[in-house]
Amino acid sequence: MSDAPAISGSAALSRHGPRFDGKTHVAGPIAFLVVLVAGLAYAVVSLIADMNSVGEAPLAYGAFALLGLALLIALGFEFVNGFHDTANAVATVIYTHSMPPLVAVIWSGFFNFLGVLLSSGAVAYAIVTLLPVDLILDVGSSAGYAMIFSLLIAAIIWNLGTWALGLPNSSSHALIGSVLGVGLANQLMRGGDGSAGVDWGQALNVFKALLFSPVCGFVLAAALLLVLKFTVRRKDLYEAPKGDTPPPLWIRGLLILTCTLVSFFHGGNDGQKGMGLIMLILIGAAPTAYALNRTMSEAATPGFVQQSQLAGDVFATHAKGVAPPDAGKARAIVADSLKTSALDRPEVFASLQALSNDIAGKVQNYGAVRAVPAAQTQNLRSDMYLTADAVRLLSKAGVHLNESETATLRGYTGLLNEGTRYIPTWVKVCVALALGLGTMVGWKRIVVTVGERIGKTHLTYAQGASAEIVAAGTIGLAELYGLPVSTTHILSSGVAGTMAANGSGLKMATVRNMALAWVLTLPAAITLAAGLFFLLRHIF
Repeated sequence: MSDAPAISGSAALSRHGPRFDGKTHVAGPIAFLVVLVAGLAYAVVSLIADMNSVGEAPLAYGAFALLGLALLIALGFEFVNGFHDTANAVATVIYTHSMPPLVAVIWSGFFNFLGVLLSSGAVAYAIVTLLPVDLILDVGSSAGYAMIFSLLIAAIIWNLGTWALGLPNSSSHALIGSVLGVGLANQLMRGGDGSAGVDWGQALNVFKALLFSPVCGFVLAAALLLVLKFTVRRKDLYEAPKGDTPPPLWIRGLLILTCTLVSFFHGGNDGQKGMGLIMLILIGAAPTAYALNRTMSEAATPGFVQQSQLAGDVFATHAKGVAPPDAGKARAIVADSLKTSALDRPEVFASLQALSNDIAGKVQNYGAVRAVPAAQTQNLRSDMYLTADAVRLLSKAGVHLNESETATLRGYTGLLNEGTRYIPTWVKVCVALALGLGTMVGWKRIVVTVGERIGKTHLTYAQGASAEIVAAGTIGLAELYGLPVSTTHILSSGVAGTMAANGSGLKMATVRNMALAWVLTLPAAITLAAGLFFLLRHIF
């Protein structure tokens, strides 16, 4: 077992650190602008094509401008996310001289792009479900636009502030804090209405994922480094780079692979957070085109109808003989029950039975979800969303379902979500471009912090590989299970964990500042978003 020789922090870093003084070729900014303009043009053309394909009436100039501004702010959040969070992924390959800085950033940006394109969309709606039910169902209202603008602008402000200080901070953390701020402000402004606030049960799951991120990064990266030292007895693996010399080929390949995986999974997880909000914006502005998943084929209709009928039978069993009301009354009963979480009542189950029957009847009559006419789109989406949300909360409301009933309702909820939760390809492409282009701008501050200011000695090859392997694995699993986690927290704490395990020592001032940013992000984002929401509600 061999360790890297002890090297004093400032001397080591000045001798071995990467050079950031290279000049950018004039073709770089030109290519950047060309891709940016092409992406925006593609978004406008795709939006108009989607609206025309379903006969959506052209938007008034003011509404179109508001929609465009909302989309630009959402893409701006992903752009900032790119240069703020993705810098963590390239820090290790840059500081081990595995890749030149510019090449590393472009490489990471490309794989962020791919990660977004191939993402599942599950994380996108994990964020959306934190928002107040009334704002989700009426996202096209003035309150809906105030919500979107407030939470995005608050997250961007906090991200830019921490970036200016060179602090690795989580964009996920900032966005979730902003969502909570909007929910709390909305609840206070509506007199404590339950459905107008935050779904704290869902928020708790997200908090667990965010809390798990830094602990997981620190402990697992430290453990992996110790395992490597015990099993792989290669002296060169535990040494700091010498001058500007790249590491041996096999080490270089390993570090590039881990950087690639972190970038890919970062795109797959973080890119989705903006997607969910963009879909809310589109649903509010052009519900006929985006409120329902019009990519579902006619072949899915029989299965949808059958599953709806099976769910209706489960609801009828728990309704205990209460007759189903008409769809309008059922909608009101379910909406009111969600405000108080009082779902374990026969009249609620009778109402859910009525809604499931009505949903199945409409889909069957029109032949498919994609064929539902414009006049019915908004009501059908509301019914599907209310039913899915109520089913999701049944167990928390104390409802006891047997194994068969649970499986039936789980399958039904999946179909309801499939009918209302989808992300068009053009949205994925635009978010991917925003995240990828953002990666190539403003990355130096965070890279320097991760590479130089966490540990007292230079990052060794084994330390970089350990931190990134843990980050890639954790983010990939989180995306699989639809959990939003922080790339920043996992990777920066992973680097700190390897420094501790290696006996290199930590720069406590940097660690303290990172911890302070982590602690302050939620209250700061909550306060910013709540204040902006209060202000914008009066302006709109």
